[in-house]
Amino acid sequence: MMRKFVRKAIFPVGGLGTRFLPATKAMPKEMLPVVDKPLIQYAVEEARAAGIEEFIFVTGRGKSAIEDHFDSNSELKYALLGRGKLDLWGLVEDTILPPGKVAYTRQPEPLGLGHAVWCAMPLIGNEPFAVILADDLIQADTPCLQQMIEAWQDTGGAMVAVMDVPPQHTNRYGIIDYGQQPAGESDRNALVPVAGIVEKPDPASAPSNLAVIGRYILDPSIFTALDAKNRGAGGEIQLTDALAHYIGKIPFHGMRFDGRRFDCGDKVGFIEATLAFALARPEMAAHLRHSLPKLLGGVMPR
Repeated sequence: MMRKFVRKAIFPVGGLGTRFLPATKAMPKEMLPVVDKPLIQYAVEEARAAGIEEFIFVTGRGKSAIEDHFDSNSELKYALLGRGKLDLWGLVEDTILPPGKVAYTRQPEPLGLGHAVWCAMPLIGNEPFAVILADDLIQADTPCLQQMIEAWQDTGGAMVAVMDVPPQHTNRYGIIDYGQQPAGESDRNALVPVAGIVEKPDPASAPSNLAVIGRYILDPSIFTALDAKNRGAGGEIQLTDALAHYIGKIPFHGMRFDGRRFDCGDKVGFIEATLAFALARPEMAAHLRHSLPKLLGGVMPR
């Protein structure tokens, strides 16, 4: 069987980030740092680890800082190298994306995730592609998108990352209907056949509590559905609604990934992510474990 590849990834970064005002008044929310890397850099690093070769950013007004972040900076380079700070230059150099492999396209109005993906259509062509939402930061030994692509190489079609959420939170997510699933397939990394999908259903009518989070591998036929520009929940063009186009036409699976997801579009989730990623850093972990009890009102360890 011929090995299949996903070479391109879309990063929708056109949102206003209103939940983080005033911090995001002049800075894209995707540039908010978790420890010492902006959210969008984590997303790009995940894509690179999964073998993505071309990076497409769907931007909006005021997002030039993202372009600058992944571009070269000769002044900074010579300043660091001139001071012998080779380690810091190495960190900066790792952020530079290769010429000809990065593209930026505008989403003129914030009309929803589906519309953002549609804006990248001319840059995708007729090949499968990934979509990564930087707000969904995933801590995992094997990057989430890499897990998905490895599974997708066997299934083909379309795939979304999914996780179980509290039943009362279904109105925050796209929720899948997976019908009658064989016993034992609720384990992580299990593939779940998607029989239906609905955007932000009321808990009383939700078909399950299995939610789609911000990782997708999509077949280009999705653009046929998105081209209709149908409005869904919130009056926006929802990617979830377009995903229903796949059902019964091509293989369509959800994957319970191995890892922990942090909702960095939420202030509490962002703080949790910062703590979790800092605790994973050996040079920070000991100090944080020592100081956190005091911050939480406990007694400092001896």
